[in-house]
Amino acid sequence: MKHSETDPARGEKVKAVIVCIVTFVLSAAFIYGAHVYVSKGLKLLENTAGNIKAEVTELSILYEETDPDTGYVQQTQYFRAKVLSGDMKGQSVDSYQQMDSYYETGERFVKVGDKVVLFDAGDGFYPFGSYARFDHVLILGIIFLVLLIVFGRWKGLSTVVSLAFTCLAVFYVFLPAVLSGKNIYLWTVIVCIFTIVMTLLLTNSLTSKSVNTMLGCAFGVMTAGILEIVYDRIMHLTGVIDEHSIYLQIMNENGGSIDLRGLIFAMITIGAMGAVMDVAMDISSSLYEVHRHAPDISFRDLFKSGLNIGRDVMGTMANTLVLAYIGSSLCSILLRVSFSSSMLMMLNTESICVELLQAILGSLGILLTIPLTTLVCCIAYVKRTEE
Repeated sequence: MKHSETDPARGEKVKAVIVCIVTFVLSAAFIYGAHVYVSKGLKLLENTAGNIKAEVTELSILYEETDPDTGYVQQTQYFRAKVLSGDMKGQSVDSYQQMDSYYETGERFVKVGDKVVLFDAGDGFYPFGSYARFDHVLILGIIFLVLLIVFGRWKGLSTVVSLAFTCLAVFYVFLPAVLSGKNIYLWTVIVCIFTIVMTLLLTNSLTSKSVNTMLGCAFGVMTAGILEIVYDRIMHLTGVIDEHSIYLQIMNENGGSIDLRGLIFAMITIGAMGAVMDVAMDISSSLYEVHRHAPDISFRDLFKSGLNIGRDVMGTMANTLVLAYIGSSLCSILLRVSFSSSMLMMLNTESICVELLQAILGSLGILLTIPLTTLVCCIAYVKRTEE
């Protein structure tokens, strides 16, 4: 009897491992193949010889020069640094850092022991580029991943793997596709479908719960994308929402012109995907547990429970989405508020309207995901019980 009880659980574990392995292999193949296709002839981040990482070892003179016409003071700090990367590793080089009183950035002059990134100017000097900040981010990221695995165990490891594939899909596939002039709408849909399916299969295996979540999430993301296309036409959007949009058109030397209106579609769709996936999984998982503990529950009661759960999730998730968009573009909003002549002018600028579209369409995607995911789950769980 004990053997027969453990066989189904063991079979589910074996199935989960097989699904995880197959998903991993197919995801890696997709990332590699898609990257090769979209990055043909693309040149990105190839000038590795022009930058070096170094540590400041000695400070020299601090030179000041005042412009007699404007009164602005330019300060130049000379220093020596030991190279920490590249072919020159271990060598000492001369460098300098300049600051102008016209621009008060708050950046300080280097000190002994600071790790910096230097440019190769080709004249024997290596001008200061920036402080080496990524090391600190990397350490924090490693701590996060380790804690994720420690607390989540197998599911935590699956989450780390899915997160890695998601980042690769965006930075290794989607961004090269945009810069090489590929259809942004098509590649946004491809990346979203891949991310949804891959994430749910790695973290929840191929179960009714994960399939229901996929359907609900796909509907919510699709709703946000379709509404963006509709409002793109209604609001006469151009895609030029800030100076970065203009720079993309002027400085892109890889694949010609970039569809800036398509970028707005990608911003809204990809931005809504994470929140919609979270809501769909919350409802699917909650209804699965409700049905597991009350297998005789009726379709109507289960559906009502799903809507109640969705209402609770919706309040916090909509706030999360809106605050995330506001927080990520706070500088742009402050700039618009400071230089707009009136409230009417500010609210009708394209950048503000796009920010509002992101928040509203993302929240609308969440709102419509709730009833559909609940309906799909109720049909799947109740039908399985009847069978």
